[in-house]
Amino acid sequence: MSKKKKIGVVIIFILVLIQFIRPENNVGVADTSIDITHSVTVTPEIKSMLEKSCYDCHSNHTEYPWYFNFQPIAGWLAHHVEEGKDELNFSEFNTYKQKRKIHKLKEVIEQVKAGEMPMSSYLIIHKDAVLNEEQKNKLIKWAEESIATLNDTIKK
Repeated sequence: MSKKKKIGVVIIFILVLIQFIRPENNVGVADTSIDITHSVTVTPEIKSMLEKSCYDCHSNHTEYPWYFNFQPIAGWLAHHVEEGKDELNFSEFNTYKQKRKIHKLKEVIEQVKAGEMPMSSYLIIHKDAVLNEEQKNKLIKWAEESIATLNDTIKK
């Protein structure tokens, strides 16, 4: 067997072998007694936007695509979801201190205005997660109003 064929067989063997390594799925409940709706007002329209464009990476419940069944993609996605939840978790938002809540909502505004969220790599496959300008403006306005509400509770 030639050296190229041996390398090919080893690569195929490794690819098959890593299919048995499964990352833990993020399949908890997105709506809990400590989610964002217990901190600020979330209209059905805003909730729908958050669910479609944010919750896969920023909640305790991810709707996994078909390609999550294949390594090393599954590992990369699981890591990406964990990073997203570490940064902002809407399912646990009400556990944050008031100043952190305000900071996170300011980051939402910054990220949406800059077009950095939802991430372009996510939007390639998740076309329904794309936010048009009107939706972006509504989301920004909601976050600004939520910050004002949270600031009022700090002052009291």
